[in-house]
Amino acid sequence: MERQFAALLEQCRRGGLEVRADSRQVAPGDIFVAVAGHSEDGSRFIPAAVEAGAGVVVCRPGSAEEFFAANAGCAVVHHADPREALWFLAEARWHTDQLPLKVIGITGTNGKTTCAYLVERLFAGAGCRVGVLGTVSYRWPGHTEAAPLTTPDVLRVHAMLSQMAQDGVDVVVMEVSSHAVEQRRICGVRFSGCIFTNLTQDHLDYHENMESYFRAKARLFLEMPRSDKAMAVNSDDPWGRRLLELCPTALSFGLQKGAPHRKHLWGELLSSGTNGCHLRMSCGDERWELRSPLVGAFNASNLLAVQALGLDLGLSPGDFAALEKFSGVCGRLERVENPQGLSVFVDYAHTPDALENVLKALRGAGFRRIITVFGCGGNRDRSKRPLMGEAVARWSDVAVLTSDNPRFEEPEAILQDVLPGLARAPELVVRVDRREATAAALDMLGKDDALLIAGKGHEDYQIIQGVRHHYSDQEVVRELLHCA
Repeated sequence: MERQFAALLEQCRRGGLEVRADSRQVAPGDIFVAVAGHSEDGSRFIPAAVEAGAGVVVCRPGSAEEFFAANAGCAVVHHADPREALWFLAEARWHTDQLPLKVIGITGTNGKTTCAYLVERLFAGAGCRVGVLGTVSYRWPGHTEAAPLTTPDVLRVHAMLSQMAQDGVDVVVMEVSSHAVEQRRICGVRFSGCIFTNLTQDHLDYHENMESYFRAKARLFLEMPRSDKAMAVNSDDPWGRRLLELCPTALSFGLQKGAPHRKHLWGELLSSGTNGCHLRMSCGDERWELRSPLVGAFNASNLLAVQALGLDLGLSPGDFAALEKFSGVCGRLERVENPQGLSVFVDYAHTPDALENVLKALRGAGFRRIITVFGCGGNRDRSKRPLMGEAVARWSDVAVLTSDNPRFEEPEAILQDVLPGLARAPELVVRVDRREATAAALDMLGKDDALLIAGKGHEDYQIIQGVRHHYSDQEVVRELLHCA
């Protein structure tokens, strides 16, 4: 079995063979890998792949034996773990083990996208051509496409890394989701550096508990190739401190002073308001300051994360001036300009911690009242729903509860799960329809108030009973406020 697979790898490395994990994409002569997915076993699709002309099928021993007995014309290579076989074949097909790329991985519950854009700005400022694979888009100079997943599947990851190298990219910034680690979408990627932002409750419908969620994140640091990679870990976060115990060479960062026995980037938040934040950094014997238009302590933490990674990769404090002109990411505390001069913000916050962080940032900026429109996604972790309500009730003057991608659940049932957490909300408005909820919130908004519309951020759709309907919080606000 090992000899057969080794020969297939070598054949794939020499070129001429395409690798597929989706039988619908198979063309004559392709290699089809029958991977067991989260809900489907790829071996079920072996007949379809063979009918489409697959030249080789890679599968577990014992898979579809009766079918192969009747269809002897197709070559079969057995592998105990087809998912592992898939990334070995992807690496061989696109030669990603030999690419001259510096790949940066960013993981954590909150802050991945902002950090990815900040890293992009940092290295672009240093004269590098940068590619980004993340929640908003997959892009590099000359190419942009919408991102259906935060981290693409393993075949697309390796294919795009190869294309970026051909297009002259020097640095690739990749948001790494816990699902991507568990499903081995990033296996074979030789990360030069990685960032851990934080870990708060999310995706427990997939990971079952916080411990397994943490272990998935930690694997980016502990198991990926290149033990010499730069590592920046948030020591303000309790799970970050756990990770630092496992990674003695990592550089810690935080708004609090770190442990005395390790190298630490400490950032003092000198000021934070509607115009941004002012930080003073110290690391070892070096001291420097940075002013940023990004609002809130959570963004100060993001700025520290990127500087810590930069230091561990050999950059100097002088290089960090490139971060001062970065004004933010679409859907990340994005201000929606309007002729009435109202303070309307759209943010992707869809976890209790993310909501609390962004609301604390707005509260600290000095607005008279904070009105929050939010909901919870359907067919996701139900246990976080009342916790999201509690965060909104604690930090908002008016909570407006509505729908947010109900998927296959009834929107009213989702709202009922959230309501216990809103028991102490100073004022509560419930509107199932998100556009009506936004209109109600705008009607209440005064000149000195702030409106936060949370949950969707950059997304321009609502998923209802499995169907995507176009919906953008930013567009709806502009329509309701008659923006030009």
